[in-house]
Amino acid sequence: MALRNGGKTEGEHESVPFSKPKGRWLLLTVRIVAFLATASATIVMALNKETKTLVVATIGSTPITLTLTAKFQHTPAFVFFVIANANASFHNLLMILVEICGNKLDYKGLRLVLVAVFDMMAVVLASAGDGAATFMAELGKRGNSHARWNKICDKFDSYCDRGGWALIASYIGLSLLTLISALSMIRLMKPKPANQPTTIP
Repeated sequence: MALRNGGKTEGEHESVPFSKPKGRWLLLTVRIVAFLATASATIVMALNKETKTLVVATIGSTPITLTLTAKFQHTPAFVFFVIANANASFHNLLMILVEICGNKLDYKGLRLVLVAVFDMMAVVLASAGDGAATFMAELGKRGNSHARWNKICDKFDSYCDRGGWALIASYIGLSLLTLISALSMIRLMKPKPANQPTTIP
């Protein structure tokens, strides 16, 4: 005897995968933490600024001073870092809204495909921003004697410390973005169960 989709037998329950809501909340939680990490990196680096008065020369007993300001805008790599992390933060915020709304924003099954593509793009952009900022941070900390570029972290220590914390937060966000992208791919490649009629002997 075969039962159609509308029929149920006693003790039979609808087959709802246990892992689906669990996996959805896991992905949503990781997105929220990644958003907090990249947003923190964006804010810390965007507000990173330090002004110091340095003695550049001495004439007799009179010191010649010069007031210098270190800002993230002075370095294109740090500007790109802020833009990349701001984009990653906005991306995760948008994906959180999409995840909450669920199927209401789906169009012919394209939601999971677009989410996976945008997640991968966010990883690529955040990775590029972190790499550029890390290179400049290393240059500011150690300098480059071959190119005769002097280090600045011995003079602007607070500026470099805040930049370092921004990099740490951003790398945490990048790691979570990579995990999110992998989870999105897994969810996209997971086959949908076929609706087959239940047969009872």
